Amino acid sequence: MSAFDAASADSQQLLLDTYTKLLTRAAQMQALASSEQWAELIEERTHYVVLVDKLRKLDERVMLDDAGKARKAELLERILEHDVEIRRRLVTRRDELGKLIGVSQKQRDLHRAYAPQQGSSYQDEPSP
Repeated sequence: MSAFDAASADSQQLLLDTYTKLLTRAAQMQALASSEQWAELIEERTHYVVLVDKLRKLDERVMLDDAGKARKAELLERILEHDVEIRRRLVTRRDELGKLIGVSQKQRDLHRAYAPQQGSSYQDEPSP
């Protein structure tokens, strides 16, 4: 094996290892979303984005052989499966928050509508 082939193999392995790390992060993010740990999910997402940026740069430089391409495709498929589940949970959470905001707005509107009337009824009562 020439020095070029060894360097190429090392680069391929680095790229595939980085995809494996991304898969691990995606699995961690799914676990956090499943347990509704939203703040932690946001923190994990930051690390995920850093890895994605690193992968983008590596992907531009590294050419994979057929086995490497197959492994990358497998890893991407698994990453996307996690991503779909994370998005599903986020949509559910968004809908829950939307309902809570709607209830809060209705309570606020009711308070605004009836609070002035309550204040005037107290003023109309005779003093002892």
